[in-house]
Amino acid sequence: MQDQFTSREVVALTGITPRQLQWWDERGIVVPARSGHKRLYSLEDLSEVAVICELRRRGFSLQRMRKVVRFLQREFSKRLAETVSDSSNYHLLTDGTMLYLETSPEQIVNILENSRQPMFAICLSDTVRRVQADLRGKKRAASARETSAREASTREASVRDASTRETTFRARRKKTAS
Repeated sequence: MQDQFTSREVVALTGITPRQLQWWDERGIVVPARSGHKRLYSLEDLSEVAVICELRRRGFSLQRMRKVVRFLQREFSKRLAETVSDSSNYHLLTDGTMLYLETSPEQIVNILENSRQPMFAICLSDTVRRVQADLRGKKRAASARETSAREASTREASVRDASTRETTFRARRKKTAS
């Protein structure tokens, strides 16, 4: 799997708009490496963008996501994708005010039991795994398309070569016949 992705590839793989991606970089939500004026996203950056997009689709505000990202960086000194890529299952719970990141089913049940209002819960580990599987699938599909295109190009070249040989053969036959 490739190590770095351009902005265009990130947009194609995640469905985010180029402007959103630029804005997230400007606000420090996901900050890619740079090569001149180009933004280069690592697999971790790409996973983070994809997870944030998924959480946004599920109703998380960008402000809430910024809090999640900063919370993980502050508490674990790790990024979102690094934190949840371990073997543990991380569950993010929020009641709109408080934010909890738990790994223990007992802690999750305890939070839910003691909550005075509805809680939103999502398994971040599953989301990261699904996003990474989607990325692998999209990369395989892109690779298969490239292979098909190469094979088609090779077939076309073979047909052209055969046509050229046939034309040359006919021209020689006409020459010898006259």
